[in-house]
Amino acid sequence: MTDMPLGPIVADATRTLPVLRRHPGRAVMLEPLAACHVADLWDAARSADASWAYLRYGPFPTEAALAAHVERIGGLARQPFFAVIPTSSGKAEGWTSFCDIVPTDAAIEIGSIWFSPRLQRTRAATEAIFLMMQHAFALGYHRVVWRCNALNAASMRAARRFGFVYEGTWRGDSIVKGRRRDTAWFSLLEPEWPAQRQRFEAWLDDGNFDADGGARKSMM
Repeated sequence: MTDMPLGPIVADATRTLPVLRRHPGRAVMLEPLAACHVADLWDAARSADASWAYLRYGPFPTEAALAAHVERIGGLARQPFFAVIPTSSGKAEGWTSFCDIVPTDAAIEIGSIWFSPRLQRTRAATEAIFLMMQHAFALGYHRVVWRCNALNAASMRAARRFGFVYEGTWRGDSIVKGRRRDTAWFSLLEPEWPAQRQRFEAWLDDGNFDADGGARKSMM
């Protein structure tokens, strides 16, 4: 034994990789990203070049180029991608993924997110992230990460809205599309999840939305 301060004990557990399957919600369906989603995604990406500004890829000049990218990322064994399909349209309008998965450390990231303008700031977008977080914690992960370009104000706001805690910024940690990038890091830990889950569930409840689909109350 030692008198030195040590972190809390974590019970041994086998944490599996996220399940690449359909995840149904009230306002959205997540399903494994595949070639069948390309036509819808291409339509959602029209005149939306700014939506790719902070990602390492995109915009794509042709539907064929987008299809080739979807084929590549849809086949990544350790980074499962999901198409985001609002029930209101029944069409894929974006994607999200689990990445930097470290089962032995119970750590996982929700990242490489592309939401088209028609999906951004909607009930479906919020529920998509909720379903991802819910799945990660249900698998026994203790740390869920959100990171983004520190200049991406919308992503920074979203992280805080979803309950992630700002940890700091890595300065000049990468080069993206020929530009130096500072990366902001956020996380949510397992003990913090029950309270945040209640916030999500209250906001996503049908009673929180008016006849036009607008939220009556904010999550902030």
